[in-house]
Amino acid sequence: MDEIFPGMNNNDMSNIVEDAIKYIKQLFDENSDGHDANHSIRVYNTAVRLAEHYPDADRLVIELAAILHDVDDYKLFNTENNANAREFLISKNVSSERIDRICDVINSVSFSKNKDCRPDSIEGCIVQDADRLDAMGAVGVARTFAYGGRHGRSIEESREHFYDKLLRLKDMINTPEAEKIAEERHKVLEEYIKELEMELDLRNI
Repeated sequence: MDEIFPGMNNNDMSNIVEDAIKYIKQLFDENSDGHDANHSIRVYNTAVRLAEHYPDADRLVIELAAILHDVDDYKLFNTENNANAREFLISKNVSSERIDRICDVINSVSFSKNKDCRPDSIEGCIVQDADRLDAMGAVGVARTFAYGGRHGRSIEESREHFYDKLLRLKDMINTPEAEKIAEERHKVLEEYIKELEMELDLRNI
């Protein structure tokens, strides 16, 4: 039995991950508001990077939760009990115990639903960190305005998202490895919002 992925070999793991990426690419095919497949893949890549520091963590749970973390997002889908994630995982013969753990991690990711709540598992901490890091830095800025534009928000209205969420994220990171990344991306946010505020201040024109 494989020590990193109990109950399945590396080929099985690789195939499931590849199929999960294909699944989200199809599911988010026409999404352009910052919750697209590329966002989920970035979260996956970051989670894999963070997981390297925690060899005892369940990599299968981390990788699949990262890839599938938005497939039942209430802003995007009208599903209950992680229906899309569960349907995909069942189709890949993932054990029911692991499916529940993956869904628990997915449910710990949402900022609006969890705010200051720290996940109970290291797997949850890693995926939550990876998702929050993707809301920071240059990509975080781009996603904010992509989402705002898709939903009819002005630049000024989208700017409020920096104060409601983005600038708070640095102090809401779980793992030391993610904290280092968050520090740098927070600086990008601070510099950007400073410049934006100055340019939006008509008194400076």
